[in-house]
Amino acid sequence: MVVPSLQHSQPLRRHRWRAWLAGALTTAMVGLSGLPALAGDPFRPNTPHAIGDATEAAFKALFYEGNYTAAKQLANQAIASEPNEPMNYAIAAALDYLDQDLSSLLEKAQQTQSAAAALKETDPLRGHLYTAVGLFLEGAHVIQTQGLTRGTPTVLRLLQRVFGELNAAEAINPNDPELSLLKGFMDLLLAVNLPFANPDQAISRLQQGYPAYLSHRGIAIGLRDLQRYDEALVEANRALTAAPSNPDLMYLKAQILFLQQDFQGSLPYYAAALARADQLPATTVRQIRFEECRAQGTDSNTCSTRAGLN
Repeated sequence: MVVPSLQHSQPLRRHRWRAWLAGALTTAMVGLSGLPALAGDPFRPNTPHAIGDATEAAFKALFYEGNYTAAKQLANQAIASEPNEPMNYAIAAALDYLDQDLSSLLEKAQQTQSAAAALKETDPLRGHLYTAVGLFLEGAHVIQTQGLTRGTPTVLRLLQRVFGELNAAEAINPNDPELSLLKGFMDLLLAVNLPFANPDQAISRLQQGYPAYLSHRGIAIGLRDLQRYDEALVEANRALTAAPSNPDLMYLKAQILFLQQDFQGSLPYYAAALARADQLPATTVRQIRFEECRAQGTDSNTCSTRAGLN
């Protein structure tokens, strides 16, 4: 019997990038764990940082609801009404990356850094965090415009600065949950790509992150990429419990079941994600359709044509 494969168009790499970026940009979302909102920051229930309502709405749309269409509009509204918040520019840049609007990506990455630099005066931890995010987004622009080979020297220099900013944030509060989530995503990304890295340390860091929906999602993606599928499925289920209507999480669970060769079990989750196709980027929708087609036992070339990947 020929076992279907997900590797035709690199879905795991694309999904891993989006998940890391989500972790890198995340700060506060309402209602993910049942705790009340305090000063606009359920991310830190004990020592809240003030976050504007418009910013909060954009993040909830993207990361809790998985609604990229609404998030784009809300992010633009947040930039207009809360221009000093670096998260607004960061989320807009992330969506520009997905839309391949590279000139806007660079502009928003630079605006993220500018707003974060100003934020260091009043909230140095978050200022350092979002300087790191802005630099990372700038690196994404370099890779997209210059290619991996030509752009690598510049990206490595940017990454040195990213780690410097993260270290500065850690010196302020090493147990901050937002920092744990951000660094956990980064460390896990490195761990699944570098043979000498320790994924268990990255997973431990993510477990200290908050909100739980994103920490479980990050752990699930890392475990999936490490081919620890049983554990990955447990984490995906936990993430779905926290955000049950999120099509990104339905898609993630479908992938894990597929990789366990539970093809029939994966189909309802592919279908559920596609039922919310109007919320998702077109590239993601095409990828889900391809994988659903493979789970049904159709050959890769036919599925690529049906999904519009050719």
